[in-house]
Amino acid sequence: MTRDKGHGRIEVRKLQTSTKLNDYVTFPYAAQVCRIHRITYNLQGEWMREETVFGITSLSVERADPARLLNLNRGHWSIENRLHWVRDVTFDEDRSQIRTKEGPRVMATLRNLAISLFRLGNQSNIAKATRRCARKPERALELIGA
Repeated sequence: MTRDKGHGRIEVRKLQTSTKLNDYVTFPYAAQVCRIHRITYNLQGEWMREETVFGITSLSVERADPARLLNLNRGHWSIENRLHWVRDVTFDEDRSQIRTKEGPRVMATLRNLAISLFRLGNQSNIAKATRRCARKPERALELIGA
């Protein structure tokens, strides 16, 4: 169980796992199923919402107990949010005017590539790295080893 306070709310998470369904689940490499139950309260402790989600993992009980699975689940969202925040804020993706055919997917891929190259180059501030490359485009070529 975890209890986190942030973003104007308190969130309590409980994760339960089971291997009893392994013979019934037709999912390749399934080692455990899990249920995450989340209850959200406002800062005064009043109930706001409740949610239950289910998951399947290939990690065995020995490799991932409920506490580790809950930690991995939370870690996934920090990575996901970190990428989307940069795409939304630094690249202003939500206001993009590219909306037809394969254009949006291509541009999202190029933005992800740029972010990945900056991070591989140990650039923690993606906005600053983008401005530096805009001023001197040859810096972008250095990132790809050209």
